Amino acid sequence: MGLFDKLKKGLKKTKDSIFSGIGSVLKSFTRIDEELMEELEEILITSDLGMPATEHIMGELRAKIKSEGLKDPADVTGALRQIMTEMMEDEHIALKTDTKPSVILVIGVNGVGKTTSIGKIAAMFTSQGKKVVVGAADTFRAAAVSQLEIWAERAGAAIVKRAEGSDPASVVFDTLSYAKANNCDIVICDTAGRLHNKKNLMDELEKMSRIIERECPGCDRENLLVIDATTGQNALIQAREFSKVTHLTGIVLTKLDGSAKGGIVCAVKLETGVPVKFVGVGEQIDDLMPFDPEMFAKALIEE
Repeated sequence: MGLFDKLKKGLKKTKDSIFSGIGSVLKSFTRIDEELMEELEEILITSDLGMPATEHIMGELRAKIKSEGLKDPADVTGALRQIMTEMMEDEHIALKTDTKPSVILVIGVNGVGKTTSIGKIAAMFTSQGKKVVVGAADTFRAAAVSQLEIWAERAGAAIVKRAEGSDPASVVFDTLSYAKANNCDIVICDTAGRLHNKKNLMDELEKMSRIIERECPGCDRENLLVIDATTGQNALIQAREFSKVTHLTGIVLTKLDGSAKGGIVCAVKLETGVPVKFVGVGEQIDDLMPFDPEMFAKALIEE
């Protein structure tokens, strides 16, 4: 199955629940008028795009209809796809991993798919011939290290760990030391996502960052937040809150295949300014896909 077909299949619930409704509305009108626009707006509002994203889309749509002189409701399909693509595009959407090593910190609360995302990102790099080491720096959750070990093994990556309750920053230090000694290309470090205690989280992430800067000065860095698409607006809240306590370079949106809330991608990008870099559309190790805004919009809104 090609990437587009895999994405299309993963977005089926979102498409069926939201965007098929848009198609039905467009087919029921013979011209673009205010009644049509109001019905479109209502569909978007009741989806998980949220109010700010809906207002942005409708504002852009009205402007495009006026500037391009659109008359036929069928033309709205292409206009919506273009608007959504532009909303989600970002010049920093690709991972920045040019240095050796490059370091990726993965952040997120328990249960969002953080561990599996690390395994899948590691597998993506090892499939490209990169040498990857994973640091088990979520030392506060008993099952975190054992789960990460399983995924690292599946991905063909090395893993560095310490005893439960160890200082997470010390694991980062050990992982960077391993990476330098073994000529690794990519370092991926798990972190504990204790969002209910922002001060501790901020202090911990800052300590990790200082160690990375000291041990690998000038290395390429990514701070990726993993959020669960099935939680809808709660995922957006997490993105907002984490962006307040640390500099996020990208978002990994998991479990899109199990959700009818794929529209959250637009809301997250609009309201946080942080690009979505990966989307999860299944449970297999290759089901975490680099995010392509144009492909995503096309999978949701077909002609």
